[in-house]
Amino acid sequence: MLRITGEVTTDCDGISRRGFVQAGLLGVGGLGLAEMFKLRAEGAVKRDLDTNVILFWLSGGPGHMETWDPKPEAPVEFRGPLGAIGTSVPGVAFGELLPETAGLMEHLAILRTVNHGSGDHTKGNHWMLTGFEGPDFNGPDNRIQRRPSMGSAAARLRGANQPGMPPYVGAPHLRGGTDNLFHYAAYLGGGHNPFVVNSDPNETDYAVKNLTLPNGLPMSRLENRRELLKSFDRATRQLEPAMTDVDEHLQNAFNLLSSAGVRDAFDITAEPVRVRDAYGRHTFGQSALLARRLVERGVTFATVNCVPWDHHGSANRFQTEKGAKLLIPPLDRAMAALIRDLIDRGMYEKTLIVAMGEFGRTPRMNQYAGRDHWGRTFSVLMGGGGMQMGQVIGRSNSRGEHVVERPLTPQDVAATVYHHLGIDARSVTFRDRLDRPMYLLDSGKPIRELFG
Repeated sequence: MLRITGEVTTDCDGISRRGFVQAGLLGVGGLGLAEMFKLRAEGAVKRDLDTNVILFWLSGGPGHMETWDPKPEAPVEFRGPLGAIGTSVPGVAFGELLPETAGLMEHLAILRTVNHGSGDHTKGNHWMLTGFEGPDFNGPDNRIQRRPSMGSAAARLRGANQPGMPPYVGAPHLRGGTDNLFHYAAYLGGGHNPFVVNSDPNETDYAVKNLTLPNGLPMSRLENRRELLKSFDRATRQLEPAMTDVDEHLQNAFNLLSSAGVRDAFDITAEPVRVRDAYGRHTFGQSALLARRLVERGVTFATVNCVPWDHHGSANRFQTEKGAKLLIPPLDRAMAALIRDLIDRGMYEKTLIVAMGEFGRTPRMNQYAGRDHWGRTFSVLMGGGGMQMGQVIGRSNSRGEHVVERPLTPQDVAATVYHHLGIDARSVTFRDRLDRPMYLLDSGKPIRELFG
């Protein structure tokens, strides 16, 4: 949801009233005031940046052979039914269904050796979204998020780039895919969960339902209700974490409803037809365009939820070729249009694009013309962010089975995202629900090749 905002005033040490709220004075868990002063003094969180992130989340796990690490010389049972094409960077190949982004490779970096070793959707989703291994698919806690997602941590530490905007948004929803559960704030408190659009911007009846007042309810009555909530004993409410989350959601919902600027940011119909057409008239394209509108107006972290990528060829799942032809072309068009748009608007240096799922697919095709789960090596795409683009980092073996050079971990990916946002993740700790100190990351490092 949205964070609490208000009139921005500054004290003698240069910390705004909004900064105090973001520091956690009105929530449980997270940073205390003393910790915030310490982090600012040490430079662990650079709150004066206006950088942002757009994450294309490919839940289910895209095949690295069909996307950013094709193996055209491998035996057919490995290379699969699709071919490879050249890119704008000599010697770098993409899967044949990615011609538009292939033509923009000089603006991209491909991490080909991300790995965590697991083929468990639940573990992998949590690992890639938070940096930490998740619960086992068959475990009794398999729906419980252990650590905050990158988006929620960014919302907590950085807030929005413009007052009144939500810091973290998910579009069109955060459902679907496989075990797509871990986009949320965990012990940081419900006020740092994403605001989820829950409406497809490609549909003619697209409307963000939480941006309008119920029929017959004037803003004055809503204000009266907010004041009534304020009269409740805050200390009593904080004894129960779930009630605190409800309180934060109610406060954030009020701010959302009362902001004309927020409603404008979500109004994709204001975009020229030619721009909407360039992104593609499909859910991937219009959600990517909405993400651009949002970061342009002050959202710090936007997730474009692109599903489903679990292409086994069995158990009601797509075969590799069918799934690839259904999902990769709209993803290719959406990302390429976004890259061009951000460059044209002078936003590409400030915006980091990330495209990834929870793992890759098995290098060897299975008996159903599909691929199963593979966590030993897989690819992540990054673009922009003022980083060194036009390169491939890491090398898998000739059949895409394992890492040969430069292994990278989920925490390295997360550390790179945080670094772009001005967050030194290994210097930041939060308190969990049991009051234990928890590092934002404990081992990952920003990927050095991206920073020259």
